[in-house]
Amino acid sequence: MARPGRSGAYEDPAAALSAAAELLAVLHARGQDGVEPAVSPSQLRALLAVEGAEGINLRTLSDVLGSRPPSVTRLCDRLEAMGLLIRSPRPSSRREVELRLTPRGRALLDERRAIRMRELSAVLGRMAPEAVDALIAGLTAFRAAAAESYPADGPPAGTDTSAAPASPGPRATSAPARVPDSA
Repeated sequence: MARPGRSGAYEDPAAALSAAAELLAVLHARGQDGVEPAVSPSQLRALLAVEGAEGINLRTLSDVLGSRPPSVTRLCDRLEAMGLLIRSPRPSSRREVELRLTPRGRALLDERRAIRMRELSAVLGRMAPEAVDALIAGLTAFRAAAAESYPADGPPAGTDTSAAPASPGPRATSAPARVPDSA
């Protein structure tokens, strides 16, 4: 919906945001180019979920990913075979399996983040400083408004709210959140 008092390309903020999101998706995908081993988007989402909640079990990972447990088990089989994930019995309940990233899994996520940060920094470097400040202010406000819509469990699966600036290191969380499709 167009807003009164706005002109040109900024007449419809949702359309402008959608166009920017598409460009961000392209830049985000560049973070995957040349990184070995190559992982699928669903494998990447699983790795990010495990990173955010080390020791997560298969059932909880299934919930976070919005997938059925047998599919998540096969996904973890592939990630373990690639040396990115390790499954081990939970010390308190040997029937329950916990998931952890391997050093290779952490390195893969770190490398993807570094590439993505270089791509984003190159674009930001071509912007005027006041435009970067306005972008950060806008993204911060957008993230706050989105958080009001999803206060308890975070956004639904498939919703990427990672546009706001964040540190490139691992995110420690007390409870796993839904993982966006293109993390």
